[in-house]
Amino acid sequence: MRRSRKVKILATLGPASSDEAMIRRLFEAGADVFRINMSHTDHPSMQELVRRIRSVEKEVGRPIGILADLQGPKLRVGKFADKSVALEVGQTFTLDDDPTPGDATRVHLPHPEILASVQAGHRLLIDDGKLQLLAEEADGKSIICRVVAGTKISDKKGVSLPDTDLPVGALTEKDRLDLDAVLTTGVDWIALSFIQRPEDLAEARKVARGRALLMSKIEKPQAVTRLAEIIELSDALMVARGDLGVEMPIEAVPGIQKQITRAARRAGKPVVVATQMLESMIEAPVPTRAEVSDVSIAVFEGADAIMLSAESAAGKYPVEAVSMMNKIAERVERDPTYSGIINAQRSEPEATGADAISLASRQIAETLKLAAIVTYTASGTTGLRAARERPQVPIIALSPVVETARRLSLVWGTHCVVTPDAADLDDMVNRACRIAHSEAFGSPGDRVIVTAGVPLRTPGATNMLRIAYIGSDGLRGL
Repeated sequence: MRRSRKVKILATLGPASSDEAMIRRLFEAGADVFRINMSHTDHPSMQELVRRIRSVEKEVGRPIGILADLQGPKLRVGKFADKSVALEVGQTFTLDDDPTPGDATRVHLPHPEILASVQAGHRLLIDDGKLQLLAEEADGKSIICRVVAGTKISDKKGVSLPDTDLPVGALTEKDRLDLDAVLTTGVDWIALSFIQRPEDLAEARKVARGRALLMSKIEKPQAVTRLAEIIELSDALMVARGDLGVEMPIEAVPGIQKQITRAARRAGKPVVVATQMLESMIEAPVPTRAEVSDVSIAVFEGADAIMLSAESAAGKYPVEAVSMMNKIAERVERDPTYSGIINAQRSEPEATGADAISLASRQIAETLKLAAIVTYTASGTTGLRAARERPQVPIIALSPVVETARRLSLVWGTHCVVTPDAADLDDMVNRACRIAHSEAFGSPGDRVIVTAGVPLRTPGATNMLRIAYIGSDGLRGL
């Protein structure tokens, strides 16, 4: 099954979409990668979801990617004697280290790292910003705040700290246990929540040891400030607009989305745009016009993937949501302005052989109107460099490594096929032409361009480019 679009669709699994039949329906509707949210999934359930996805993968004969999304540090206030209290704008309210149930003047904050880090002038946003506090005094044991906006606070509400750099890593003890568990199942991508600095990736990378690739979720102002460093150490990025829109002015999020998307494209790292893309489809069978425009903007920007969260995990119309996202993406990519916008955002290639070959293959393929670019890739690097060019023609990524094909299922424009490694150059060309024909990318007489590294099976050595005709029998190249 080949897609009629280049942007990929990432669908979150949950109560509405956890059985094998539904997972297959979501794949057939357009989902390329499935996300498992470890905030709401225990280890036995996660293992069963992975098993079901792999079963569907075997049935459909296409590599399917799996993303495990770690919860990250969840910062919450303590409990109140009456479960909730009413506040007034302008009043004083204190967060402290006293475990006594809270009242209208104070509440316990069971996070000593916050008490030690917040300074006067820092903002504290409670319950996704519904309550906004401004720190006026802080001594390491308590934070005396003034209520700026909002009139209510209740038990265990989340705390966001847009102005405070916390001296804690991105992995909690729960995350460490979850990371060990998901790695044993062979998931392809690990999403790290609430990244603040490049160092936050170090522990996860040490544990993963290449068994899965790391995706940094950009959802804090500190991460935006150090974006270039985080990109360098990440395998992919996610524009996590939900928390980003809480910790930063909501009107700044669209511009930040564009900054992140373009920076990731320049670096040749996949980028996912996520959160509330078709939010109304949790309850309704069709989205709003504004949501359609929102999805379209991400596709026009050249994002590698667009993601559904609650729409597919807990909504009433999970299949319809995936199908709608698929239709929007296909229509955008057929729009006469699409290629011009994508081309205008293209970056200069880096001074490497792989980038030079990728640039040349795109230019040749578009000039000669070839049927496809066929790239051999063992590690996935050659496929990523080909996708960085955002060619108008399809990219067929051939790999003998199934894990590589699954990881590339997240990457823009790549149609991944698992195939044994070529024996020699002639076999490489014949195999490329045969697969381009069998996967319905070309007909006998059509031409494809083949890129690979010679000697074969040498990682990162992309140095060969060849144009070949698909033979009259569709089985060999000329």
